[in-house]
Amino acid sequence: MAPYESDHVTGTGPDEDPRTGRRKAARYVVPVAVVGVAAATIGLVPALAASGDPDLPKITAQQLVEKIAKSDVQRMSGTVKVSTDLGLPDLGSLQGTMGSGQDGDGSSADPRTKLTELTSGTHTLRVAADGPEKQKVSLLERDAEYSLIHNAKDVWGYDSASNEVFHTTDQHSGEKGDKRGHQPSATPDDFAKEALKSVDDTTSVTVDGTTRIAGRDAYQLVIKPKQAGSTVRDVTIGVDAKTGLPLKFTLAPKSGGAPVLDAGFTKVSFAAPPASTFDFRPPKGAKVTEEKPGKDDRREHAPDFGGQFAPGDLSGADTIGEGWTTIAKFDTGAKGDKTSQQGGGAMGGFLGSLGDPVSGDFGKGTVFSTRLVNALITDDGKVYAGAVTKDALVKAADADK
Repeated sequence: MAPYESDHVTGTGPDEDPRTGRRKAARYVVPVAVVGVAAATIGLVPALAASGDPDLPKITAQQLVEKIAKSDVQRMSGTVKVSTDLGLPDLGSLQGTMGSGQDGDGSSADPRTKLTELTSGTHTLRVAADGPEKQKVSLLERDAEYSLIHNAKDVWGYDSASNEVFHTTDQHSGEKGDKRGHQPSATPDDFAKEALKSVDDTTSVTVDGTTRIAGRDAYQLVIKPKQAGSTVRDVTIGVDAKTGLPLKFTLAPKSGGAPVLDAGFTKVSFAAPPASTFDFRPPKGAKVTEEKPGKDDRREHAPDFGGQFAPGDLSGADTIGEGWTTIAKFDTGAKGDKTSQQGGGAMGGFLGSLGDPVSGDFGKGTVFSTRLVNALITDDGKVYAGAVTKDALVKAADADK
């Protein structure tokens, strides 16, 4: 079908504003936390393999985007497979240096300590939601389980391996207009809505047939950058034909090979989960860490296992370019402190293993690469980062000189 372009968007009726479709999508976008430069992109593996292409009514790309935007699934439960292939070395040895809580300075049940575990390997998540007040996401491990539960104003994290509990309160719970509350950001829906932020003149969006996902009929929406210099080849979203809920999300890099980001349900139900799903009491003998929400509460304790993979939330940084080739610029102020000499121990070795010396009109620096996000750190302390090629970073640094 014809691409859904920003200058060819039409509404569902003759009296609708030509840009209404995109505004509706933006209005329902769920912000996904920015976890870092290289390790920010979390992937979820494909769900069940397609079992035949269902014969569904024809739909345009615009209609499918609006179907996603209008989707209002409040109750659901399911299992999601998680796999990440950023091309990074195993980060398990770095957990202690990145705040795992095992050194006595925090709690292993703090949700922020679990993010590094999802930057490589394969994992299984179990998710459930019953409206804006009740959500749960559990990370199932070989001999243990980590659960993050939001029930009304309470947010609990529990790590069965260490028998530690993390507790804070959600000051936004029940606020008018806050339909989502602390809904778990661990499903294809969250990634899909983040991707829809990129739909503009730099993007082509098409419908690529139908498929079956977790036993349900679905359409396939394909989003492709039109700009040269992006490391993203395309994003494919499997959209439930009945509810409009994204059931599968796949991000493929231009370099080829396995997807970098892949999200899919292996099982899904839209029945209300049992109320007991969201009940939690600290087990006997568990170490409980209480944390009071700060005045500048940004919901950092929400069950948010997502990451930035497309143009969107670059708050706090200057930006260069637009669309898929947007580059974030930071100035660390560490002039004269060469990146090759920065950081010791595990983190220094990790960065050194990724580094690639480069030079240009800007001077000298080092590019740290993954299969998706690349970052150029110059010797005068400037950082240029984005889902763009190394050449695009060097060109941006030269132009910014």
